[in-house]
Amino acid sequence: MHRNLLSTLTLLLSVAFAQQPQDPPTPRPIPPAEPPATVTATRNEVTALEFTSDRLSLIKLPAGFQVKVMATGLGNARMLHVMPDGSIYLTRRQSNDVMLLKDQNGDGFIDSNERRQVAQNLKLAHGIDVKDGKMYIFADTTIWVATIKSDGTLTTPRIFADQFPDSGQHSARTLHWGTDGYLYGGVGSPNNDTPVPNPEAATIVRIAPDGKSREVFAKGLRHTIGFRWHPQTGALWGFDQGSDWHGDNIPPEELNLLQRGKNYGWPFCYGAKEPDPYVNVGQIPGKIPKAEYCQMTEPSTLNYTAHAAAIEMIFYTGDQFPASFKNDAFVAFRGSWNRTEPSGYELAHVDFNDQGQPVSITPFMTGFVFKDGDQWNQFARLAGVAQFIDGSLLVTDDQSGVLFQITYTGGAQ
Repeated sequence: MHRNLLSTLTLLLSVAFAQQPQDPPTPRPIPPAEPPATVTATRNEVTALEFTSDRLSLIKLPAGFQVKVMATGLGNARMLHVMPDGSIYLTRRQSNDVMLLKDQNGDGFIDSNERRQVAQNLKLAHGIDVKDGKMYIFADTTIWVATIKSDGTLTTPRIFADQFPDSGQHSARTLHWGTDGYLYGGVGSPNNDTPVPNPEAATIVRIAPDGKSREVFAKGLRHTIGFRWHPQTGALWGFDQGSDWHGDNIPPEELNLLQRGKNYGWPFCYGAKEPDPYVNVGQIPGKIPKAEYCQMTEPSTLNYTAHAAAIEMIFYTGDQFPASFKNDAFVAFRGSWNRTEPSGYELAHVDFNDQGQPVSITPFMTGFVFKDGDQWNQFARLAGVAQFIDGSLLVTDDQSGVLFQITYTGGAQ
């Protein structure tokens, strides 16, 4: 009896509420109109040549600097981490592994018997850093951690943090321990120029020391995988790769001062809050005009040639190079594939002034790309850069698997 009465009352109440007038839904704003934009884009896959010893003479460096080959046959050589004893850890994204390199006999060259695989089966292994005797590896959607043994080998990696956004178009992900004791990771966008629902895509994420929690530190970054903290100011700087298929010269590659909670504009804005005319305005949050949205984003500090494809960046703290390079940055540009005249294929120098502010970006190690008649050729695609224990620079070529070493022999300046 009571059950039937309760069912009847429930039915009557549901009918009564259903008959009550409801507020009309808030209409969705119509995106503001934009003028038509036509882009002329070029696919220019520069002809790849194998590195050979005779091509070493084609590499150009400033006066007083020299380059030599430290290792060959390394495969898809990407990120580097140098240990205090001169051991070098190297990630190879296509091989899904980590290598340990060490010049045991001191001849300046790492032979095949002086390298060993220390981690494997880590899908798209790329970013690498070491803290408190443990190695951290960013591989696809997972960050792995392993203990470094006394002989340099690793224990079986275990998951430190996972379920990051699908990598899609940008599978190269990097990580570095920050000056605040947190781990930072560069999580690229899964596509070229379209926002996705996952809030961690196209960001720098900040991860707790135990890996159990994280936050989006900075967003609107298409693919920032070269980022570091300035040795004096502690400011975080990073190079972002601009969108493809928007012409030869936009968007430029950006050097950004990365700050917590800031939006750097991708895919709608570039440079000094410039609206990108080739991105669909209807995808902007809030359906506001593109110029209005861009004014709420952060401008870049310096720009570089479009499509140069910045990969790793480091700050130089050694004593081998002239004092004018101290606390400056070096960035490896892998090189373009969609620009009429190729850009990148070089190591560039970022000059920071005494106040810790970047003032210019200039080519430093070049000559890897050249024109032969009507055909563009290249014999290296630079990816990783690290400071060696003697103050020289190490640079990887992920095409032919070469490890270059840059030294300064020109005397004091």
